[in-house]
Amino acid sequence: MDRFDAMRVFTRIVERRSFTLAAEDLRLPKATVTHALKQLEARLGVRLIQRTTRHVSPTLDGEAYYQRCLRLLADVEEAESAFKDAKPKGLLRVDVHGTLARHFVIPALPEFFERYPDVELHMSEGDRLVDPVRDGIDCVLRVGELRDSSMIARQVTLLEEITCASPAYLARYGTPRTLEQLGEHRAVNFVSSATNKPFPFEFLVGGSVKLKTLRGALSVNGAEAYIGAAIAGLGLIQVPRYHVAEALAQGRLRPVLIKFPPPRTPVSLLYPHNRQLSPRVRVFVDWVAEQFAKP
Repeated sequence: MDRFDAMRVFTRIVERRSFTLAAEDLRLPKATVTHALKQLEARLGVRLIQRTTRHVSPTLDGEAYYQRCLRLLADVEEAESAFKDAKPKGLLRVDVHGTLARHFVIPALPEFFERYPDVELHMSEGDRLVDPVRDGIDCVLRVGELRDSSMIARQVTLLEEITCASPAYLARYGTPRTLEQLGEHRAVNFVSSATNKPFPFEFLVGGSVKLKTLRGALSVNGAEAYIGAAIAGLGLIQVPRYHVAEALAQGRLRPVLIKFPPPRTPVSLLYPHNRQLSPRVRVFVDWVAEQFAKP
């Protein structure tokens, strides 16, 4: 194993905090990963990794060497990608917002693989802000306002949101025409996984966002349950329009308060600084941005 391959092994051990997970990511036997690290430590004459039965972490020397390895490996990858015939290849790990990916990304993946046949994609589905370095993720697709993050973020679209309810609900409670009339209505409340509290409803009024908290007999924390409850007549909901397009077309849901729409929701791609020069990450980010730019 040459020095650059040994550096790649070492950086993956540090990022995954595990010899086993590093070996799985790199598709190498665990014994090969262990041997590569031993050779690297012997060559440098320092211990790079502190190992216990339950914990793997870099030493002070290991952390300093890790940062240098990142810069060197990024330079090598950038240099190799500068040649016209150099095509992205290898395993790309992405974590996605499931509903969004199923609607916008997955249907177009045959085109991506036709364009980049040497890239293999591993797609996990979550709705939490993962630690991409620790979890071995190259790129993350997320919906909503971003919390403070050390990752690079690229906004790819703004999703149109609507307020809607079922015909049965509107027949029972009436159709609200103003925000003041919402006091007579009920909501299916969507609970935040971060605060464990329901999100307030949001409405744009004269360029400002007005928040409204509505009464409701049901609270949920899943998108499918949220929409299903609205179709069942249990209250008003606010969702991205694409998510309920079929229900709207079939008449199972109807938009309300269209003069006071919710603000649009950003969709972003995030990736660590040490991945920004990776050809695999770069082409995937650009390709996903293309999909959201389509009508």
